[in-house]
Amino acid sequence: ARPAAGRAPRKPRKPPRLADPRRRLRLGTLVVLALFATIGVRLVFLQAVDTPAYAGGGLADRVIRIDLPAPRGAIYDRTGAPLANSVEARYVFADPTRVRDRTETARALSPLLGRPASELAERMKPRTLENGKPSQFEYLARGVDVPTAKKIVALDLYGIGVHRDERREVPGGDLAANLIGFTSQDMVGLEGLEARYDDLLRGEIGRRVYEAGQGKLDAPIPGGYSSTTLPKPGSSLQLTIDRDLQFKAQQVLKSQVAKVQGSVGVAIVLDVPTGEVLAQASHPTYNAAKPQESEPTDREDAATSFVVDPGSIHKAITFGAALQEGVITPDTTLPIPDTIVRGDTTFRDTHPANGRRMSLPGMLAYSSNVGTIEIADKLGPDRLIDYQKRFGLGQPTGEGIPGEASGRLLPAQSWSGSSYGSVPIGHSVDATPLQMAAAYAAIANNGTYVQPHLIKEVISGKDGSRTPGKAPVTRPVLSPANAKALRTMLEAVTTVDGATGLAAAVPGYRVAGKTGTGIRYVDGKQQPGEVGSFIGMAPADNPRFVVAVFVWSPGGGGGAVAAPAFRDIMGFTLSRNRVPPSGAPAPKFEVFPR
Repeated sequence: ARPAAGRAPRKPRKPPRLADPRRRLRLGTLVVLALFATIGVRLVFLQAVDTPAYAGGGLADRVIRIDLPAPRGAIYDRTGAPLANSVEARYVFADPTRVRDRTETARALSPLLGRPASELAERMKPRTLENGKPSQFEYLARGVDVPTAKKIVALDLYGIGVHRDERREVPGGDLAANLIGFTSQDMVGLEGLEARYDDLLRGEIGRRVYEAGQGKLDAPIPGGYSSTTLPKPGSSLQLTIDRDLQFKAQQVLKSQVAKVQGSVGVAIVLDVPTGEVLAQASHPTYNAAKPQESEPTDREDAATSFVVDPGSIHKAITFGAALQEGVITPDTTLPIPDTIVRGDTTFRDTHPANGRRMSLPGMLAYSSNVGTIEIADKLGPDRLIDYQKRFGLGQPTGEGIPGEASGRLLPAQSWSGSSYGSVPIGHSVDATPLQMAAAYAAIANNGTYVQPHLIKEVISGKDGSRTPGKAPVTRPVLSPANAKALRTMLEAVTTVDGATGLAAAVPGYRVAGKTGTGIRYVDGKQQPGEVGSFIGMAPADNPRFVVAVFVWSPGGGGGAVAAPAFRDIMGFTLSRNRVPPSGAPAPKFEVFPR
């Protein structure tokens, strides 16, 4: 049959075109690669760039930090005997957040720590820190000996810990305590040489930081984070002090001061050629192992802080200056009236010469105020002040004790009429016992001043090497001839009949020295009583040692005990150092030559 008219025949449809799978695979591959690349880059940043931040954040929750103590250096005497040293100990602490029963825990610890249970329980009481977090560490005791600490560990008390500590020991108790000083429980020097040389004595603590588990796995993680900084032990000091001589000086000083109910006493022993301080005793003193039981005034080093008008011991400086300036010679004699007036003050002698001519040794033997003032008139104030400075007055010696007083010299422009009489005989002058001892040591050392000092050697805490202390300052003051002449004159003080220093004579040895009676001022106010003193050297023909003794007694009588104290200390010093007796007797002196 024919198709209908006007209708085109229908063409068959084409099948749909299928997608190309290779394109989808390529696109999917690119997307996956991009994701892996992004993740890879991020991992590189996490592992290489941002590692410290993330690792540190994780470590903060599981690291343990332990301080490694650095032992504090010791202080030794000149023979190597310890005066102060540190020993290993333990501290006991509580974590209040972990203590289960404060009352029972405190009762268990009380007999071992020697502290009331109530006090320990109070320390274990939970408390909040300034940052708002609960306290996890409270000291219960410091410096606990190791055997006791082991007993505490054996109790296995929840929330109680024990760790390495250090305790300062002072074997001698009060021996040289006013020099040595003491430390805090944290081993920080607070007074004396412990404070002055704290930076040297105190070491640098180390630290161990390691990664540990939690709870029962509280132990270092093998292969975990670990870092150790080793501690650096402190260096030690070897002093010039002789322990046995220091003990003798303190013993003698204590017994002599007690005789006059004195309030302050000082005894100093100097080695003449070197300026080394062999003993420096103060009274009162204290137990450096228990400083909390003492008064602040008991802990002062009187040799460097006790400022006085030295009195007649200053006359040796006036005579030395006059000899050096040629104002007098060893053979000079002067007519000495019983009194002399300067300004509005009349000065008298305790041994009146009644106008007779008196020798220089006689003036020193009888401590003539009038004769000394007349010699000072020839010298003049400017030259006298110059020699006061040369002998070390008016400035700290720099011995090494913190807070050393400088004393005071009266400038010439400030002198009143009476100053022309008071200054030459040791008044209107402020000085410390150590300054005056050093001045006499210059006379003993053929006229050369040597700075007194305490540090003999510094012993390295790292390798034990020894470094000598800083060399002392030296300067010429008198010529050897004038120093020898002055020493000879000063022998009259311990040999002439009726002289003021007969009680200072040491059997078998020639002694040159001078007595003094001074005044003490506190805050500008004169204190009651007097400061008696004696400073001398022996053997006078070839001096090895200088000993100075000062005693302030509010009721008077200090001078009566200073000379005997000198005799006992000097005698012990000469014997201990095996100094042979003088081979020749002292010269015979004429007080009133004809």
